[in-house]
Amino acid sequence: MNLRRLELFVAVAEELHFSRAADRLHMAQPPLSQQIRKLEGECRTTLFVRDSRNVQLTGDGELLLLHARKVLAQHAAMVEALRQARDGDIGQLRLGFVSSAAISVLPLVVRQLRSRWPGIDLELREETTDAQIELIESGRLDVGIVREVKSVPGLTADKLLDERLIVAVATDHRLSAHASVSLNELQGERFIAFPRTRISRLFDHIAGLLHASGVEFVLAQQAIQFPTILGLVAAHLGIAIVPASLRAFVIPGLVYLDIRDPNAVSRLSMIASDEAAGSPLVARVKAVCRQTTLAESVDHH
Repeated sequence: MNLRRLELFVAVAEELHFSRAADRLHMAQPPLSQQIRKLEGECRTTLFVRDSRNVQLTGDGELLLLHARKVLAQHAAMVEALRQARDGDIGQLRLGFVSSAAISVLPLVVRQLRSRWPGIDLELREETTDAQIELIESGRLDVGIVREVKSVPGLTADKLLDERLIVAVATDHRLSAHASVSLNELQGERFIAFPRTRISRLFDHIAGLLHASGVEFVLAQQAIQFPTILGLVAAHLGIAIVPASLRAFVIPGLVYLDIRDPNAVSRLSMIASDEAAGSPLVARVKAVCRQTTLAESVDHH
């Protein structure tokens, strides 16, 4: 018993007229009648009672119609689900992100994905950049939003945004009245930063910027969360260089200063394995990330 014969049977059962069913199916009546007889042979029963004027379903025909509609509906749903999976409209996506991306980029990306493709099941995971690379390489993460990654063997990295870096200082700091500073004005300051063992890429990037400006990167305190770093700055333990998105944290006793140096940016990128990078599902996420970060870049300028 094939699906095509079930489709023909349902058309005749709904029309209760072979000629009308043939017109509906865009076929001649004799081949339709022949297919219904073959179906009755396969079912070993009579499905229709026919006379010169009327066509009626038998009891077995009524039973087959009930199940045939279900089978055809399930088949149509299966075909549509496969199409959606092939086109990246549905499926599970394990998305990693650095904590700072959760402040601005991630909420917009998640809202867009859920609005445009509600069939995508998002599993979100907050991890450092290095942890995300390891998880993607081991197949436990599909896509990551990371900082300071330009190239990693086996991974595809797509630039999303060069986010400005800013300086957080206490309100009574010697520089607090300035709207902006140059990196070389930070000479002699003590810094609060992530432990290099935990956030090595951003740590090294900031250290490199300071070194290029002739500023010694002297650590006063280390912390693993941005709110903690900012709180320690407000407590007069030092200053911190952080991504501009952290302006969202309004903390008493703390002000943010722009950095005038053009290289004082931190790159946000989307990474995926080379194998997964070309999949329609990852392409959906990449498109949304690019649109979102483009809007963010325009807003910040």
